[in-house]
Amino acid sequence: MRLQKYMAHAGVCSRRKAEAHILDGRVEVNGKIVTTLGTQVDPGKDRVRFDKKPVKPPGRSSHTYILVNKPRGIVTSCAQEKTRIILELVPVKQRVYPVGRLDKDSEGLVLLTDDGELHNRLSHPSHDHEKEYRVTTLYPIKDQALETMAGGMVIDGTRTRKAKVRRLGKNEFRIILKQGLNRQIRKMVGKTGNRVERLLRTRMANLTLGRLKPGQWRHLSREEIRQLTDNSDAHGRSDLVQKGS
Repeated sequence: MRLQKYMAHAGVCSRRKAEAHILDGRVEVNGKIVTTLGTQVDPGKDRVRFDKKPVKPPGRSSHTYILVNKPRGIVTSCAQEKTRIILELVPVKQRVYPVGRLDKDSEGLVLLTDDGELHNRLSHPSHDHEKEYRVTTLYPIKDQALETMAGGMVIDGTRTRKAKVRRLGKNEFRIILKQGLNRQIRKMVGKTGNRVERLLRTRMANLTLGRLKPGQWRHLSREEIRQLTDNSDAHGRSDLVQKGS
């Protein structure tokens, strides 16, 4: 098994993060620092350590899945100086980490897990997992602006994928994305001449906030985990109509 896959399966981090940690010289195999990507390890024989701490072989314990309603002002990072991070809201012993990012000024659903494979699957845009947001703007949002965002627009040199959009009020709309560019919604709204006042993520794949209040968290149910880890069910469902297609 490749070293980065071993680390992801063991719940240390995603494969992409594992590759960075390996290149940074933070991973040891049998007492020696390894910096070569693709290094093969035997889960039953080799001893792997990350930052001097043992990495348990994959499959020895079940994974942890936690849903958090992130309040504004919290950073979805495992480490950040002089800023509250999302892990401070969840006092569990397991080493969990957030799937994707939700910027400091945004609120809503964040998934924490030690399942590296699921992290890869939900984070990669090729798998078409939906993320739904409720957006409040500073000024009334025009129909043309909603249609433009739904049809795709260029931000930071990249054309966004088509989205599903529905108006909720003169200053409010819902949008469903299948990608996660940096501050994507805020930049899309900005290009229409408006500004986001509040951004709330209400759904990721099959997971919804429900009655969870800001700052609260809970473990996923067995059925939620089953649907989330089943490729055929993790896309999510919506009654929003796609515009611009």
